[in-house]
Amino acid sequence: MRSFLLLAVAGGATVLAACGVSVEQPPVPAAPRVSLNPERRGIGLLPLEGTRAMAKSALEAQEPEEPVPEVSLDARRSLAVTDEVILARFSFEEVMNRLAEQSGIPGLTGLRLYQEWWDSQRKAAGGLGLGGPHCDDEKLPDGKPGFNGFAYSCPRAEGSQAAENPFVDPATNPAAYVPIGLFNRFDLAAQDGSDCGEYRIIFARRSGITNKDNRNLLAFEGVLPNPKPKKGVLGCRKVVRFWAELSQEPDPAVRAEALHRFYFEGLGGHVPPVIHIDNLGNATDRVTGHVRTNQFMQPIWTLREFRVRKRCTGDSCVMRFEPDTVKTNPAGVLFSAKVSHPLKEDFSAALLAQVEALTTHDLFRYTMDLEDRFNSGQSHSSGTENLYVHQFGNGQSPLRKQLQQRLNALGSTLTPVNIVARAQTLSCAGCHQLSTGENLGGGLTWPSKSTLFTFVHVSERTLEEGPDGPRYGLSESLVGTFLPYRQQLMEAFLARRPPFDQPSDGDDICASPEAPALRGEKKDKPGKDKPGKDKPPKNSCEDEDD
Repeated sequence: MRSFLLLAVAGGATVLAACGVSVEQPPVPAAPRVSLNPERRGIGLLPLEGTRAMAKSALEAQEPEEPVPEVSLDARRSLAVTDEVILARFSFEEVMNRLAEQSGIPGLTGLRLYQEWWDSQRKAAGGLGLGGPHCDDEKLPDGKPGFNGFAYSCPRAEGSQAAENPFVDPATNPAAYVPIGLFNRFDLAAQDGSDCGEYRIIFARRSGITNKDNRNLLAFEGVLPNPKPKKGVLGCRKVVRFWAELSQEPDPAVRAEALHRFYFEGLGGHVPPVIHIDNLGNATDRVTGHVRTNQFMQPIWTLREFRVRKRCTGDSCVMRFEPDTVKTNPAGVLFSAKVSHPLKEDFSAALLAQVEALTTHDLFRYTMDLEDRFNSGQSHSSGTENLYVHQFGNGQSPLRKQLQQRLNALGSTLTPVNIVARAQTLSCAGCHQLSTGENLGGGLTWPSKSTLFTFVHVSERTLEEGPDGPRYGLSESLVGTFLPYRQQLMEAFLARRPPFDQPSDGDDICASPEAPALRGEKKDKPGKDKPGKDKPPKNSCEDEDD
């Protein structure tokens, strides 16, 4: 296992060429292919050994004598890494400079990319004047700033960062950004194996450690393409094995170096680095990722979404963090019985089509898939704009009547309020704060968390002592509910338990339970018995994995 991590460290430098960073690119189409369900998609929606409402009950229900290989993960090593000793290997400046370099645009630096990013949160009249987007580019009929046809807070205090340099004196600079978490979201991998899920780095503005009213969190959430998509989701096994082996590595320095290579260089064998412009919004031929923000530098506290996009006109190219809609986040006004909006009728029809998916009695598997035209450009984690249940109200409305009729047709005992409450949990603001402890009907309750984690699931303001020293704290809902489920899913994948027990197309022998990579066995080290150039390797699966 340790040898595999060290190979990842030693071999990562060759991957940049494989991932095809090119200076000359054709003009980027207007819209990338993005997931409209950033937290509820892919294999995370598959039932694991039957429907479960809670991960804890699912783990307890497993038969101890089940004849499958033993796979045991440490969630704080293989799913959510917040140890300071490991995160010290990551820097915000390296992320921004790497993205600027990948653009191939002469003169573009990580600092300019950063400052133009936050200039988007200012009005054009007070902006940098470099041609980038601003928060008042779109106007609503009443003349106020809008985004995608809905209200958009503008300007925001975060726009002041356009005049700051976060890279100077990062250990003391209040404007600097501190890494607080690395997250493995293999559970978001596409069911068809077209991608291997999301891998995230979370940074927090240093000022927020001591000042709760001057916080800003950044989540770089890269969607990693499947290096072997013809094998379906089994083509992701090298990525999953990498994270799994972190559980067995005792040396945090080795884990830190391996994780750094994974994010910045890749694993070799066509597994590209996570930190790449194509994984964070620039790719147009596949589902791509994004950067999400949790903005606390002024009330109302809000969450927003950006994509790194390179655009070219002739030989002239620019690359920026472009504001985008917040996915699975329909504007609250669309639920309201009191406020009109041109899209309300269309939205009601779209929501009715999602009722069946929302009635699933499983905290991890109910979902909804709505067109992007219903999404707002912001998700307020305080106030009532995104409090769907409040917007829906208690009185009669056409939407309430239609939802009840649809529930009756499905034979469901849930109420229209339950459906709206479940939709709320899927929004950014609902997941982070507004739905804490919410009754969702059918025996489901959204998990609660303490005030230490108000509006966040990993906090720069909370340190705890871990096995390897101080580490940033995780919310009770993440530790007690969501991480156990993700762990169960990953262990099922490694052990070939349902729903990952079916053979792949073409009877791929390397996808069988006998494949050493899936059993976590060490491979033969290269030596005098290494096959010659004209001989097959001793284990034909090795070439497939590496």
